[in-house]
Amino acid sequence: MSASGVAVLLSWLSCCGSALWRYSSNSPNYHIFSTRSTIKLEYEGTLFSEWSVPGTCSIKNKRSPKTELRCSSPGIQIIKPIVTGPDLEEERYLSVDSSHTCFLWYYKAFHFGFNNFSAFLVIIWIYDPENADPSELLWNANEPSLNSIILSKQLATLGQKPAIYTVLRRKVYFPHRKMKNGTWHILLPMTKYDVLKEIRGNQVAFQDCFIADIFFLLTFSLLTIPEIPEFLPISSPQGSQLMADWAACVPSFVVVVADMETFQTNDSFRTWTRIRVPPNILTDDERHSVSDVTLSQDGIFFLINGILYLKNYNAFKGLGSNVNLPDGGIIGITSRKWCWINYLLKNKGRRSSMAIWTENEVYLGYALLKFVKIITTEELKELLNMSSAATLTIHNVEYTGHPLELALLLNYCITCNIIKTIYLVIYNEDTKQWVFQDFALDVTTDTFLIPNFIYSALPELILWDKHRIYYYYHNFTDTGVLQTPTEFGNLSRLSHNSTIHDVFMDYYGNIVVKMENNVMFYFKINVKDAVKLHLWTNSTIKSLISLNTSGKMYLIHVFENGTIHPQEYPLKLEAQSIAFKTKEKCPYMAFHNDIFRVFYLLDKGQNLSVWAQIVYPENIGLYIIVESYGPKILEEKNQIHYEIASGYCTKTMTVTFSENINYEAVDDYFKLQYQNTGLLLVHVRPSEHAKTCPVSQKVFQISVGCDANKFIAVKGFDKKECLQHDFFYIIEKSYLRDRPPKHLRVKYNWEKYGCPLRVDFREKFHPVVQLYNDSGYVEDVEVNFIVWEIHGRDDYSFNNTMKKSGCLHEAQTWKSMTELNKRLPLEEAWGPENYKHCFSYAIGKPGDLNQPYEIINKSNRNHLVWPLDHSGMYVFRVKILDPNYSFCNLTTIFAIETFGVIPSPSAYMVAAFLFLLMLLFCSILVLSYFHYLRIYKEYIYEPLHKFERKQKNN
Repeated sequence: MSASGVAVLLSWLSCCGSALWRYSSNSPNYHIFSTRSTIKLEYEGTLFSEWSVPGTCSIKNKRSPKTELRCSSPGIQIIKPIVTGPDLEEERYLSVDSSHTCFLWYYKAFHFGFNNFSAFLVIIWIYDPENADPSELLWNANEPSLNSIILSKQLATLGQKPAIYTVLRRKVYFPHRKMKNGTWHILLPMTKYDVLKEIRGNQVAFQDCFIADIFFLLTFSLLTIPEIPEFLPISSPQGSQLMADWAACVPSFVVVVADMETFQTNDSFRTWTRIRVPPNILTDDERHSVSDVTLSQDGIFFLINGILYLKNYNAFKGLGSNVNLPDGGIIGITSRKWCWINYLLKNKGRRSSMAIWTENEVYLGYALLKFVKIITTEELKELLNMSSAATLTIHNVEYTGHPLELALLLNYCITCNIIKTIYLVIYNEDTKQWVFQDFALDVTTDTFLIPNFIYSALPELILWDKHRIYYYYHNFTDTGVLQTPTEFGNLSRLSHNSTIHDVFMDYYGNIVVKMENNVMFYFKINVKDAVKLHLWTNSTIKSLISLNTSGKMYLIHVFENGTIHPQEYPLKLEAQSIAFKTKEKCPYMAFHNDIFRVFYLLDKGQNLSVWAQIVYPENIGLYIIVESYGPKILEEKNQIHYEIASGYCTKTMTVTFSENINYEAVDDYFKLQYQNTGLLLVHVRPSEHAKTCPVSQKVFQISVGCDANKFIAVKGFDKKECLQHDFFYIIEKSYLRDRPPKHLRVKYNWEKYGCPLRVDFREKFHPVVQLYNDSGYVEDVEVNFIVWEIHGRDDYSFNNTMKKSGCLHEAQTWKSMTELNKRLPLEEAWGPENYKHCFSYAIGKPGDLNQPYEIINKSNRNHLVWPLDHSGMYVFRVKILDPNYSFCNLTTIFAIETFGVIPSPSAYMVAAFLFLLMLLFCSILVLSYFHYLRIYKEYIYEPLHKFERKQKNN
């Protein structure tokens, strides 16, 4: 929206709406509000006379409705406009700091991709909000201004250099080259699991001024749906309030439905487009009858007259029985409000992104337009043992603060004439269990309640009707109506009989109740009373509260000319102003902790220790509360340290969560694993709260189970140091385990197996297994593992025997385990589920301890031994055998190519062999001589001489 357009609208508002005043600064989100800041004052109305400011502040033109203010002294500054007439404008108590933080980081992210690699190039420079270019203040600059270039270069010469830290994965990225034209360039890989970033610099000062760190959100580019000129507007009914939805993990991606248009943005309405629909699909009345809206990765879902419609890049269509949804009668849709990027699913499945319900059925929506009906009211009656004569309908549905749970508010009544009872059940998407909660609220039959679950570990929520807020804290054990200084919690009576429009919550525990006339009330979680905030927005403007990429609230204004405009809102400063007036103070001075992540994943035998510290005045008696919600799968130990000095008490609590189950030699290994995995939500909070306390509690998740990013590899193997190609080789049948009738022809898959390691077959090989995760190397694996040749070779052995390894009875071997588990494939016959050690007399039989010991670990010096009469290619798979090492089935593959010269026999052996051969030959010759001599004598010589003698005798 242009500046002239804004000026025209503000001029119109000043003459047609109620009077009010507000302030702003050049720093985004009022990040810097100090003695160095220029405070811009703005009055809307016709009765303005002049500004009343303290003597420590200098004002540019006190008689102008729009002027600038600077305060030279820190502290509370009382500022108000003086107006003509009997009414007085409210004064504000602005808290002006004396901070040495003067400069800010400016970043610009550009998405690009090449060779299957997608990344962001983040260009960073330093700017001074008080001397910045207008484009930098509006955050649409593509390059630094001259002042910013000079400032960045000056600080760079003093040693300043930015780095980007990721909050979830704790990674750090530095500039990949030297400063260029006053900017640093940092390359960030694109990921949806590490979207929250922070720009930090070195502790370098220029003119006693430092640079403030800045949080920002950076993820996959979410494109808005383009406008098509011939398409028609889609909107809510005339005169209705704004409705909106935003992506829980990308709050800058928002859709807003007004009574004349629908708007969409991917940058918190710095830029925006209108959502239009094709003609001839809806009637004019249907196009202006949107009753609810939800954002999803599939597009924008609209609820119109009980039918769900989808608008995406390709089409606008109604959804019904074609996608397993009802063709009508839908009364509500909702999506997740809190972002949990990481979570653990015990069972194979997906987490839903939206819920749809009728009076009697609930459906969950998943990606790619998959919808599943999960329950009906008749089934709920049976589950909850309710009377079949009672009337049970679905009142409302909302996702809880738990990443896998959904809550249903149910209408229950018998006669249903005057009073009905609201019950609450919670459904867990992973376990598929329904849990009836200790919640019952009697209301009139025409009452409609809207739930909003708090960002906490326990199920906590607030409900509201048109006039009141109901709170349910600490797992529904602390309940009541939110109170106000007057009118007993009836917010309508404190806001000129307006009704509640919306309730906004953030991750810091702030809760803002916005009325339809833009009056706002403020309180925090675990607080039971609210205060009325200063009027900020004219009652004639339709507005809504949303969350920006920095986690701060901002206002969205929609004007009657069909345009939309965002406006930052200084919630902290406004709350401090009211607190100064009411004299409310936080009961503690400080609340610190070392919980820097929202997601922790524990594997077998691991533990997590966190600490929290509270500092408070003596004799108040505060303490730290640690509460958890989920399965009882972790041991928890607390240690408290207490100090007192100078009238202040300091309590430090250290909490250790540990996983200590022994999984070895159990009856059902997989069942025990399943029972001891799951998701646990924990929050740490002080025992008392107030609206003036900075942070109410710290919430984080502990998941116990397999880390999908964890893997193992054998040290010394890679895919780079060899010729990258596939090839074939032959394994002789006599070398194969099953002794098949034919040789085996094997294809070597380089992509799968990597580079083979060439080993002389006279050398033994000891594999060293290493553990990795997505951050890199973790540790060398110390525990037992086994190896086997995946193509069936068994012409290798191990140098250690069972006896040498210290076995007291026969150890498990591949032969014994395959015989024991004949129905299982080789890779499943032996593993952590059936491993039993050989170091106890109580297990197993004595047997032959001279057999090879086929279990390896880092320290047992067990090596693979190769045959010396032939070389070969071996592809081994490794499996971790220790049942107490990991919930993951950790395996990897490595390849060994043996080579060497087959040894020739010795000279003595050759001589002996030749001697025996010659002896055998001579013996045969001698024997043949005598044999033939006997034949000659018997058949030739003797007959001949006998014949000659006979002739002589004749």
